[in-house]
Amino acid sequence: MRVILMGPPGSGKGTQAKLLSQRFGVPHVSSGDLLRSAVRRKSPMGVQAKKYMDRGELVPDDIILGAVEERLRESDCARGFILDGYPRTLAQDGALSATLARMQTRIDSVVSLSVSREEVVKRLSGRRTCRECGASYHIIFDPPRNPGICNQCNGELFQRDDDQEDTVMARLEVYERNTAPLVAAYRQSGLLCEVDGVGGQEQVLERILSRVQQRE
Repeated sequence: MRVILMGPPGSGKGTQAKLLSQRFGVPHVSSGDLLRSAVRRKSPMGVQAKKYMDRGELVPDDIILGAVEERLRESDCARGFILDGYPRTLAQDGALSATLARMQTRIDSVVSLSVSREEVVKRLSGRRTCRECGASYHIIFDPPRNPGICNQCNGELFQRDDDQEDTVMARLEVYERNTAPLVAAYRQSGLLCEVDGVGGQEQVLERILSRVQQRE
């Protein structure tokens, strides 16, 4: 199984990618995680990426493409992968397609999660992340036992710059502007599976599985 999982920030694609990864035993490859790891390490790529992420803008292709390609070439991706957060533009899709062609493989399905702007803002503006271990919480949906303290390591919880409401709105506008042509292209190709992303995690997962299995 080689699946691209799309959706606006806060649509739950990261959660669904992990569930699909567990269900099918293939890696969850998150472009966001790759970039955040680079930011935490303060690598040259991470320093450059943070400038764009803090403004809610897309990280330029030349920064992210190398990291994604390197990850897909690792041995655990040979049987398949769930690609989360990449590609987001037609140009990135072209680069990915060229890479996969060289690897003699291809994408089987593209799943697009649909969530309203209002729901996205509510989800993201309430998210908190642990400075120490990276665990994620939500002040409404999944609060920590003690306010501001991580359940796992007692680290400090903070609101990421790109989760503040004005940045969330900017991220949504960028996402919609850049991905609309890509979604249209995937729809025309027959790869696209559009899924309602509102509901419980298992409920959304079953919708995804139903749509993907229809294409098999």
